Amino acid sequence: MCNVPSGAETYAKLYESVSSDGVLRLGNMVPDFKAETTQGPMHWHEWINDSWAILFSHPADFTPVCTTEIGRLALKYKELTSKGVKIATLSADPVDSHSKWLNDVVAHCEKGVTIDFPIIADPTREIAVKYGMLDPSLKDKEGLPLTIRAVFIVGPDKKLKLSLNYPASVGRNMDEIVRCVDALQLSAKYSVATPANWPLNHESINKKGWAFLLPTVTPEDAKKHFPDHHSCKVPSGIDYLRLTDVSNLQ
Repeated sequence: MCNVPSGAETYAKLYESVSSDGVLRLGNMVPDFKAETTQGPMHWHEWINDSWAILFSHPADFTPVCTTEIGRLALKYKELTSKGVKIATLSADPVDSHSKWLNDVVAHCEKGVTIDFPIIADPTREIAVKYGMLDPSLKDKEGLPLTIRAVFIVGPDKKLKLSLNYPASVGRNMDEIVRCVDALQLSAKYSVATPANWPLNHESINKKGWAFLLPTVTPEDAKKHFPDHHSCKVPSGIDYLRLTDVSNLQ
């Protein structure tokens, strides 16, 4: 591990562990809960233990977009678990409904899959409210108050590292979720920040896949821990676009 005193740990402290208004934001400790799942009872924080984790939510079972998403997520299961990531999905339906729905998921996925991660039941929508996926005033409303289709990536410290929110009409891209996990783990371990479109970035200056040093990394630590880093010249003259070859870090 590249232990940079002014790096990842310093950067993480810029986020609050608990929000002042109860709204879940990046850096906050994620709400704990107990629930039934397709793999038995779950105590969320205990289940995470000291791993990375993804909570992948759905409005309801037997919905078209979510059916494809569960299948595509299953195809990424081994890749994500190899990175030390646990996966759980959530839907505002009971467990018996989940079990029936998964038969459709497996049948529809063209490559054939097995669903090896738990599907959490949230029929009361209590978890959806805790995670800001549904306004509390709509929790018991009849009709179609859809919960947000969200992705929450949680660190081993039980803090929210990244969240993505999607409307019901737009399916999620599993390659992007894997990319986000790679970027988060890289940043946490090596005190770097991945540029836009990483790892397909800065190819025009022969720095494809390189990452920026975190803004918290001091010039002294940059010289000591990243001696071969490259500073991009800009009109302001400020030395803040500091690229380093991540292949040399791993």
